[in-house]
Amino acid sequence: MRIVIAGAHGKIARQLGRELVGRGDSVLGLVRNQDHADELGADGIEPAIVDLEAAESGELVGLITGADAAVFAAGAGPGSGAPRKDTVDRGGSVLLAEAAERAGVRRFVQISAMGTTRPNPPDVGEVFGAYLDAKRAAEADLRQRDLDWTILRPGRLTDDAATGRVRLEVSVERGEVTRADVASVVVALLDQPRTSHRALEVVGGDVPIDEAVRATLS
Repeated sequence: MRIVIAGAHGKIARQLGRELVGRGDSVLGLVRNQDHADELGADGIEPAIVDLEAAESGELVGLITGADAAVFAAGAGPGSGAPRKDTVDRGGSVLLAEAAERAGVRRFVQISAMGTTRPNPPDVGEVFGAYLDAKRAAEADLRQRDLDWTILRPGRLTDDAATGRVRLEVSVERGEVTRADVASVVVALLDQPRTSHRALEVVGGDVPIDEAVRATLS
């Protein structure tokens, strides 16, 4: 498969790209920083410099045409303020989804966040609240598009080693999950097109990842 990853230098996305390349897939990584592009190239990923906050969808259409799937893994990141949560976490996803529609790239996996299925709690901070609002709006946009989308909402992310086991369901109790395991879940979702039009939450668990993905189809 040829997979496009937006935000390809991020902690989840970098592991995702390496895993896909390692099994023989072709990966196009969208990043905004030339230094990051050089690092992706060393991973075997084809880099493309794209600023998701400034690009037009037509620019992306030309880049992603012919791909089999797109993964939105971009985020404004720690230290960014509320405005960039909207322009990156929402706006970037909307831009990629629109381009995917226009390019005929039907399969689309969006990495979102737990907490988007209910209103923000009264004590949420301004920036984290803006982050949840952005993810919520990005999900809403994706749901109304003519794409074979899957939304994945991880729990609290850690940099621990992969376990290969998760709990993956429509709704799960809050918990931790390794970034490496989230990347592997995305790979398994890409391999299972019948997960289209599903929104799933994932935390660490006891079920092997491929088995957990298959169980969501029953």
